[in-house]
Amino acid sequence: MGTLTTENLTIRFGGHVAVDGVSCSFEPGTLTAIVGPNGAGKTTYFNLISGQLKASSGRVRLGGRELTGLPASARTRAGLGRAFQLTNLFPSLSVLENVRLAVQATQRGAHRRGLNLWSVWSDHRQLTDRARGILESVALQSRADSPVASLPHGDQRKLEVALLMALEPQVYMFDEPTAGMSHDEAPVILDLIRRLKQDRSKTILLVEHKMDVVRELADRIVVLTNGQLVADGPPEEVMASSVVQEAYLGRRRQEAA
Repeated sequence: MGTLTTENLTIRFGGHVAVDGVSCSFEPGTLTAIVGPNGAGKTTYFNLISGQLKASSGRVRLGGRELTGLPASARTRAGLGRAFQLTNLFPSLSVLENVRLAVQATQRGAHRRGLNLWSVWSDHRQLTDRARGILESVALQSRADSPVASLPHGDQRKLEVALLMALEPQVYMFDEPTAGMSHDEAPVILDLIRRLKQDRSKTILLVEHKMDVVRELADRIVVLTNGQLVADGPPEEVMASSVVQEAYLGRRRQEAA
């Protein structure tokens, strides 16, 4: 357990600075919503933290451990949990098999030690039971035997969260977790995040455009505009600030007018 820190994190694409010297710390037991207008650099910032993109300059640390030069896979092993993209999965395998493989990657047992068949079977059953429990928590138990490639969009998003839970990370990173989900599907994911938030040893980062979700879930709001951090603090304070009204909320009101 430890603090996630970015120090002057920056990335340039040609002459464009997409994330510009962002320094921020995220403490366990806190859900931080990262908001801002389209093109503000929110998802790019996420990608720099999780290792999907290589920073032009700056550093990333977790619990004092230097992550800056590590690839995404090593950052995952270090405790950073970024929601999977389905291209990283095994589309021909079932939903249950994919989750079981994610559980297996974090567990020690006979399946990794080559012991006798009884031990291997017992260990396999425990992994399967754990995977089934995760699928039940994301309301995917009815799709356990379906190939991943056959899932509709809403179930794909649920599976992304299931895989993230299977890895038991120190830091949960959700990038618009309910995007594209129906009105009936979204509450399942939001309820999951509420439950995860109860574990005070975990850090949760959430990129979200739905401000009602942000108001309800966030302990803290960080605002990015043009790749720069422009506001940071408690939700009521940040939402009332002039910089947020102009840079984000004001734009929404104008669009609705």
